[in-house]
Amino acid sequence: MASIQGMKINPERFHSSQIKFYLFLVPVALFMTLPIIYIINQAFKPLEELFRFPPTFIVRRPTLQNFRMIMGITSGTGIPMSRFLVNTLIVTVATVSLSIFITAMSAYAFSKKKFRLNTALFRLNQAALMFVPAAVGIPRYLIIVNLGLNNNFLVHILPLLGMPVALFLVKQFVDQVPDALLESARIDGAGEVTLMFKIVFPLITPALATVGILCFQIVWGATEASNLYLVDDTLKSFAFYIGTLANLDTPAMAGVQATAALIMFLPNLIIFIFMQSRVMNTMSHSGIK
Repeated sequence: MASIQGMKINPERFHSSQIKFYLFLVPVALFMTLPIIYIINQAFKPLEELFRFPPTFIVRRPTLQNFRMIMGITSGTGIPMSRFLVNTLIVTVATVSLSIFITAMSAYAFSKKKFRLNTALFRLNQAALMFVPAAVGIPRYLIIVNLGLNNNFLVHILPLLGMPVALFLVKQFVDQVPDALLESARIDGAGEVTLMFKIVFPLITPALATVGILCFQIVWGATEASNLYLVDDTLKSFAFYIGTLANLDTPAMAGVQATAALIMFLPNLIIFIFMQSRVMNTMSHSGIK
């Protein structure tokens, strides 16, 4: 392995030359985990610890009462919390899967196919990156109403399938796939479906994983459909239910609100921990050079 003045480059095992980096990175990493530790501890604190002054960082007498309260709040409405959770799980799986598939197919078409409106449509996608969700709220509402999706479970899914930033990101990866590689596969008899699923998609897996994480974060916390388009409470999302708990701003609900924050945060944290290597590869613009 190459070395410069006794320092190994990318050593496979721990090397003394890394100590100076650890002296800086370990304290920074510990400092960055403090908010995560705080959120977890808050969820398990009894009320007296939540309102203790001065406040405590680590829970002293952990309790599950806050979790029991969250599950019991809806008992009087006839709609269990599990119904909201199942709704969100179905929406999340469907939306993430469809978004990845649609984004990958679109990126392949924009990158490797030549058609008249190719450049114009992609520039339109880039222009869409400038608009925040609030700016397109009214047009989106009119479109959904005219399509007859009011009080329809699909209103959770369809508006979230188009992700301009995801298409822009994945197209950059598809651009790196050599045309010569695809031509060789075509000569060997491979069709377009084979090219996409056997050659292109495996090579852009880091980008697709990043798209999945971005889409999950949006879908998991989405409340727009439940607030604006759905009247039937049995169709609403888990994030909407958690949001209603945040509106119960009373001292007795402080523990419930802390637990709700933890429940909404944990899935994002877990997914990022398992997929961080893919995200880092995407951010470093990994691919075929």
